[in-house]
Amino acid sequence: MQAIIEMKGLLLHELEHIVRTSSKLIAKISPEHWDYRPRENMRSLLELAQHLVSVPSVDLLILQEQGQPDIRRTEEEINEARTAEKLSAWMDKGFQDLKAYMEGLSEEDFLHKATKPFYLEQGSVQAKWLIEIVTHAQHHRAQLFNYLKELGYEVNMFDLY
Repeated sequence: MQAIIEMKGLLLHELEHIVRTSSKLIAKISPEHWDYRPRENMRSLLELAQHLVSVPSVDLLILQEQGQPDIRRTEEEINEARTAEKLSAWMDKGFQDLKAYMEGLSEEDFLHKATKPFYLEQGSVQAKWLIEIVTHAQHHRAQLFNYLKELGYEVNMFDLY
């Protein structure tokens, strides 16, 4: 079962990397660009940053089967963050909470304990949730990177690694 511990560790390490590089990208943003929106039907730069930093906290609540009101309340608190420092602090706290939760799971629970979010008929096991959280954060970090490129920021692949 050492392989399970190693896989969990690798996924958490990757998420920690996403958190660190996302915070560095967010720190590059000038406040006058928060309202930038590539298209009318897309999030603003601030909304995207707020959503990205909410991923660890909100997804942890979802996998713990918290109700929609609790999740919305957390999202509202995060949406009050409007500086790079506050946004990064939220993402780091969410990551630390998620990491503590995942590290506290037994190997059996990590592989077999299924939880169901309020918006789905069926649940997923904790290992799948962790993969989902990593890919969710990775997706929105890529969007943030593209927004910054579109705005002319000096960003390149080294900002992601």
